[in-house]
Amino acid sequence: MRKIAILVSTSLVLFSCGGKKQEQNQLTGTINIDGSSTVYPITEAVAEEFKKVYPDVKVAVALSGTGGGFKKFVRGETDINDASRPISHYEDSVAKANGIEYIELVVAYDGLAVVVNPKNTWCNDIKVEELKKIWEPEAQGKITHWNQIRPEWPNQPLHLYGAGVESGTYDYFTEAIVGKAHSSRGDYTASEDDNVLVQGVSSDVNALGFFGFAYYEENKDKLKLVAVDNGNGPVLPSVETVKNKTYSPLSRPLFIYINNKAAERKEVQEFVSFYLDKITSLVPEVGYIPLSNDELQAVKTKWEEFLSKHKKN
Repeated sequence: MRKIAILVSTSLVLFSCGGKKQEQNQLTGTINIDGSSTVYPITEAVAEEFKKVYPDVKVAVALSGTGGGFKKFVRGETDINDASRPISHYEDSVAKANGIEYIELVVAYDGLAVVVNPKNTWCNDIKVEELKKIWEPEAQGKITHWNQIRPEWPNQPLHLYGAGVESGTYDYFTEAIVGKAHSSRGDYTASEDDNVLVQGVSSDVNALGFFGFAYYEENKDKLKLVAVDNGNGPVLPSVETVKNKTYSPLSRPLFIYINNKAAERKEVQEFVSFYLDKITSLVPEVGYIPLSNDELQAVKTKWEEFLSKHKKN
């Protein structure tokens, strides 16, 4: 009898474990994600790990830039939007007009890197007011040489590379440096794909560009990092300086936005919960700064409270 009891008990445990695994494997569906090229590496890394657990769920991750992603998100065309800035009042009003409700979750922190070509021997640091002088709309066609920024810098042409106008990185940079979001000169090489900017700066000795710190970390052998001086001395972006906010004003939070109706689907619920469980380990791997334990717990609590009110499955 004892042997029979043990066998029955063991069978129940195996059935329970097998049932759980079977439930995971049976989860299906498609999750459509778009948005920020800055947040893309985090979401893509999470999606790859998620696929190992839920192979029958298709997670499509695109990168149209924060603004381009929000255009689709507020029309209900995507389930999740990656964002390197908060949703704007206009985008929120369009969402409301289309009956789209959402939840915003902070997933990491990032610093914007100002970079030059490694062969640039003169630009090691730059002041915030000098960056404004370069990038403000009035600079277009006028500030065209390095010695116009500092007289001791060479009389060489200044070639600029930066985020495209659909990018949240562009919005954040222009607001932090110029003083008004979406306001800058237009005569620069722009792209929502940071890899294009990396390639441009790395092949042009007269280049100066900006993009997410993670892309510098991935390509540090091709680029030279420039310290930014906000009046308290030059500071380079790093995990420490972004966390302690001494790298200012070019530090920022990163977000994901989830459509409420999409969050009623089991595959989306599992994906977002999985995302929050994995970001502590994955965020540093792709070059960003993770949330503190208290911050992450607050985000998880926000998500769990949201689920308790909205999930149907």
